[in-house]
Amino acid sequence: MLRVALTHLVLFLLPFFCYAIWLWLTKRSKHPDRWAKGPLAWLTVTGLAFVIVGFLVMSTLNRGPEGSNYRPTQMKDGVFVPGGFE
Repeated sequence: MLRVALTHLVLFLLPFFCYAIWLWLTKRSKHPDRWAKGPLAWLTVTGLAFVIVGFLVMSTLNRGPEGSNYRPTQMKDGVFVPGGFE
């Protein structure tokens, strides 16, 4: 669950990080008005769109074959047996 939460947190913060790098590379970071409400609103909407797309991708890719059961990773005789669908 932590992996899913961190993945979506990174997806949300990605537009803000890219904008900060762009400001730094163009040497505009000395102006505090560059982080005004306009860019923050668009960055937030873009971050939320990334999170929604991330949820959709994870929900479609994390499925097993129809009618199969997931068997978790087990330790048998001191050896890890990887999990999978049966």
